[in-house]
Amino acid sequence: MPYSSFSSLLEDAQQENISLAECIQMREALDNDKSVVQVRAQLSEALQVMREAVRQGSEVDIKSRTGLTGGDAAKLFEAVNSPDAINVLGSRFTHILAASMATVELNAAMGRIVAAPTAGASGVLPGVFLTLDRDHDLGDEVLIDGLLVAGAIGACFAAQATLSGAAGGCQAEIGTAAAMTAAAATYILGISSGKYESCCQQLNEAVGHAASFAMQGQLGLVCDPVAGLVEVPCIARNATGAAVALAGAQMALAGLSFPIPLDEVVDAASRVGAAIPPSLRETAKGGLAITPTAKRIACELQ
Repeated sequence: MPYSSFSSLLEDAQQENISLAECIQMREALDNDKSVVQVRAQLSEALQVMREAVRQGSEVDIKSRTGLTGGDAAKLFEAVNSPDAINVLGSRFTHILAASMATVELNAAMGRIVAAPTAGASGVLPGVFLTLDRDHDLGDEVLIDGLLVAGAIGACFAAQATLSGAAGGCQAEIGTAAAMTAAAATYILGISSGKYESCCQQLNEAVGHAASFAMQGQLGLVCDPVAGLVEVPCIARNATGAAVALAGAQMALAGLSFPIPLDEVVDAASRVGAAIPPSLRETAKGGLAITPTAKRIACELQ
């Protein structure tokens, strides 16, 4: 893992007077005996997989193997593109929700996705990133920098908490994905806007605040898959996770600071996850999974 704490990443970047992305890619290259060019090439490939996942997942006839889910992303994309659709959130926000759900609908249909950080939470990051690229023409190199930042934030949670819904509830999956995405979106928008220099300590600290804002809104989120499948409520939860990520990024970019440092937020997430009862940690024995309708669905799928 590139970094096990956000504070160590900040310290290295400040000492070397380099950007977060440069710091992370150098560490990643060193730890894996690769060149920086190879590291970025791998992330470029991941970015293309994300794009293709959104494209395939947005098709009208996409269906999961069970037939339980599929086609909802297409309905949201229709709300983006149709002048007659009722659009509460506006084009950008609705596109983010659609792209997030498209990715996870493709996952449920056994398509190829990028686990970021897990398959069940794979829609948050591409939903936000690809929509920001559409609207701001960021370009692949900027998005790759964002993926580096997202990966480093995910590594902090993996090292000090968990990325497993079975171990820490859905806060470990969607919560981490939201934190990764909020941090990375703050970084790439901060640089591309021209407001911050790439080595700006203020921007680096804003990245941590964004992740903290996102995770604080997901602490205690349960993992309660209907019939034990990564479909309901997982797919829709990616869309709401993307919304939380956007909120975190916006607050951080507006100059708001979360009072608790990110490393302490990660530690809190670890303790909260361990305190969530087993019935609410991917066992399908609590939450939405034991509602009457969920039980009926489970019986029908047997």
